Amino acid sequence: QVHLVESGGGSVQAGGSLRLSCAVSGNTYTSYCVGWFRQAPGKEREGVARIDNRGFAWYADSVKGRFIAAKDNAKNTLYLQMNVLNADETAMYYCAIKLDSWCYARPFAFYDYHYWGQGTQVTVSS
Repeated sequence: QVHLVESGGGSVQAGGSLRLSCAVSGNTYTSYCVGWFRQAPGKEREGVARIDNRGFAWYADSVKGRFIAAKDNAKNTLYLQMNVLNADETAMYYCAIKLDSWCYARPFAFYDYHYWGQGTQVTVSS
């Protein structure tokens, strides 16, 4: 069993920054891929970034150059630094983990991930 707990969401003005955290506990095996997703009311869940235990990261085109995924192995925590946020990025943000796999250039579907966190709300005001 693996548990993920997100934190770091909040309210920010357009152009501002937030850093989300995803604390992971449990057996993550020797390889894993952690995806960051967001979902706004009435919209489909969208993958924005993913990072694996090797530290390799990929980003959706919409956030490339503004979001940075990182990990701290000592703390078993992953991070999503989000810069230059805009109002359209208001959503619930989730982290999810796919076990026994690295991330790849081709993104996994959301249903490929084994465990999900509860989400953290990000609100960007214009």
